Amino acid sequence: MRRFARFLLGFLLAAVPLLAQTPAGGISGTVRDASGSGMPGATITITNQQSGASRVVTSGTGGAYTVADLPPGTYSVAADLSGVGRAEMRDRQVSAGATVTADLTLEARVRESVTVTAMRREETVLSTPLSIAAPTEDVMRERGIENVEDIAANVAGFTVQNLGPGQSQVAIRGVSSGQISRDQPGPKEEVGTYLDESVISFLLFTPNVDLFDMNRVEVLRGPQGTLFGSGSLSGTVRYISNQPLLGTTQYFGEFAASAVSDGDAGGKAKFGMNVPLGSTAALRVVGYYDHFAGYMDAVQPDRSVQEDVNSGDRYGVRAAIQIAPNDQLTILPRLLYQKIEMDGWNRIDDYNILANPFTTTRPAVNLGERQLFTQVDEPYTDEFLLADLNVTYDFGDLALTSITSYTDRDILVVRDAGALTSSITGGSFGLPENVYTLDAPLADATTASGWTQEIRLSGTTGRLQWLAGGFYSDAEKDYGQHLDVAGYEALVPTGDFVNTRTIAPRDALFFSELTYQTRQYAFFGEGTLALTDRFSFIAGLRYYNFKDDKEQIFDGLFGAGAGGRPQSAPGTTEADGVAPRFIASYKVSESTTINAQVAKGFRLGGINDPLNVSLCTPADLVTFGGQEGFKDETAWNYEIGTKTGLFGGSGSFAVSAFYMDITDLQVVVTAGSCSSRLVFSVPEARSVGGDVEFSAAVSDNFDFSFSASYNDAELLSTVTASGPNNTTVIVSGIEDGRRLPSVPEFQLAAAATYQQVFRAGFVGYVNGTYTHIGSRFTQVGDEDPATGVVNLFTNVGGPLTQNTFRFNPELPAYDLINVRVGARFSNLDVALFANNVTDERAYLALDRERGLRARVGYLTNQPRTFGVTTRVDF
Repeated sequence: MRRFARFLLGFLLAAVPLLAQTPAGGISGTVRDASGSGMPGATITITNQQSGASRVVTSGTGGAYTVADLPPGTYSVAADLSGVGRAEMRDRQVSAGATVTADLTLEARVRESVTVTAMRREETVLSTPLSIAAPTEDVMRERGIENVEDIAANVAGFTVQNLGPGQSQVAIRGVSSGQISRDQPGPKEEVGTYLDESVISFLLFTPNVDLFDMNRVEVLRGPQGTLFGSGSLSGTVRYISNQPLLGTTQYFGEFAASAVSDGDAGGKAKFGMNVPLGSTAALRVVGYYDHFAGYMDAVQPDRSVQEDVNSGDRYGVRAAIQIAPNDQLTILPRLLYQKIEMDGWNRIDDYNILANPFTTTRPAVNLGERQLFTQVDEPYTDEFLLADLNVTYDFGDLALTSITSYTDRDILVVRDAGALTSSITGGSFGLPENVYTLDAPLADATTASGWTQEIRLSGTTGRLQWLAGGFYSDAEKDYGQHLDVAGYEALVPTGDFVNTRTIAPRDALFFSELTYQTRQYAFFGEGTLALTDRFSFIAGLRYYNFKDDKEQIFDGLFGAGAGGRPQSAPGTTEADGVAPRFIASYKVSESTTINAQVAKGFRLGGINDPLNVSLCTPADLVTFGGQEGFKDETAWNYEIGTKTGLFGGSGSFAVSAFYMDITDLQVVVTAGSCSSRLVFSVPEARSVGGDVEFSAAVSDNFDFSFSASYNDAELLSTVTASGPNNTTVIVSGIEDGRRLPSVPEFQLAAAATYQQVFRAGFVGYVNGTYTHIGSRFTQVGDEDPATGVVNLFTNVGGPLTQNTFRFNPELPAYDLINVRVGARFSNLDVALFANNVTDERAYLALDRERGLRARVGYLTNQPRTFGVTTRVDF
């Protein structure tokens, strides 16, 4: 894949002619404040009003600036200085060989309108007729937002469950089916994720994309299936990167160093540039490196401790070229390559069958508050490549857009399966300690690639804005698990506990290979009709058709079927359907609108893995057998909301309320003694709630923002199975009235920034953020009171001092506070920061093995962290 990435980047660079640029004219002037004092350090943006090409410079001593080598034309000049104000001048005519004067006086700041493309056209957040949040590059930098989890902490109704390295599971508005583990390659995503116009979430877990040089992140709440398709059941997340700028030269970088309490040191170094390639093309490249500080300590079998085992690194490059040979045609090829290497997991072991205080024939172990027990290392690698091509042609009344993308992702996760293996070989089979304590590394390997093609035609006819298009995707995913327990067959050469190993290699207690081939096509359209100057009506529809072919084989002592034979259960899932959307928008005043909508989202179904028959009790074979597949999940959303601009444009307020009716919710369950995970289609569920957002620049020095959401999401159906003695039992806690898992009922975020100009060009600032995340359950069944009582295997380290382990499966609410103190002067921004000031130890997700009988653990957050960060614009 590296050779392909280098080849593709070289090809793109070689394909662009380096055209000579002829100097013509210029603009110069002075930037002053309201008192007439010259203001150095102001950002000056010169934009050609015909071509859109721009140049960016910084005012120098006394506020003076000069921009030379401008082609003749009409230009706008904008000046901005944080903490002081903004000024703009338009229609400055530049002639060949002449320099035009443009002096600007900064005025009190009015909050800048954020432009988004949630409707596949440019609009402001306030004018977009649906619930959306769009934190900008400046906001993310001010608040120290580094990843999608940080974004979720600052956006109402948006939740990200940390399931370990590379396993961020996204949910919006309370719609979640529970924790989906890495060893479940079949389920699809509930929230679609895009990088600009390219979908990157078709492999379920969202890549941990670096946010350096991201213009904004758009979070679209509610079903977006009409324009964004499958996976946008409850919403869509779009990373919008900064695009190459014609005629503009920029160099910029970010550097940081940090220290984690009782942990490792972290840091980052990132650099970007935008350079013109003649007068009709530009190149924008960013490269980045992050070192993630470790903070978890792993206790070893000899009771030694490996410190900071979850440290890691991320590095990557993103390169794009914009080619605009004329005013109608824009060609934008782009390449992203990223690799993440982590040394371990952010997991706390609360109970581990191989390391606990209840044993009497093995050394008792009491693990610390940020400790886990491992016998082998648990590395994780994630290599991600995206190559895409966006071509737009403007016919005047019509615009044609084509987006072609190729995605390739290779993931290798190594987990210490010693707890799982010992619960079977020791707990269930009763084999001796020298067998059940053998090292048991479980390797999960995923190789996935996919092509997508989307074509859109959009235009305006009178009062009608419309869009129509088609979408096609072809994705292949190969997934396999190998549990190699070296020495097992030498110690257990014969008997019931040795598999014939038809396919699996020697000592492989579990072996699986699965291949998925998913093809999908869709046609969609949407129109906005302005019935009056105040009232607009939007209607859209998407037709989709997909086919999912799956081949799978399972072998090994744990994975084989009846009689020790390998299990092979190929299958095909096919489905089609429609996803409509209707929105009514009424403009009450120039600053206030009321919106109401009805929309449908969908999530593709799939095929379950076979049960680990050799491990199942007869009762569990009856309860969980026969679940070959799961249906498409759909959701109808009914919503009303209002948005308004406040304080003459320096503030905004938005509130919405919704009711979402969910059919065939794909609930994840653990199949009892089988040590398998399945997906059940639950006929009915619902989520009802609302979100509110407020922001205001209270003065030139102080701004404040607040967001909150409430989600009352629960099941409306009960799933039962036949139990012993002709009884009926509830399957895995799937019962009417149970909360939907992994999402809080209530979350809140607030942020405030105070800044002060101490002298011309020097601004000091203080920023603070507060986040509250309510309590959650990881899976539906965790709400059952019986879940918190674990019957232990007494023949592993037994006799035990107690035969049950009790815990509360409800993840408690938590609060996080971050603080930044910094200064901006000229082209430099330096800040000291403290994250997680109160050193909160949050439980992000419940981690379990063999149900809960082998291990009870929690994924946790980073402890208190101090650091310094610097932004430089060269």
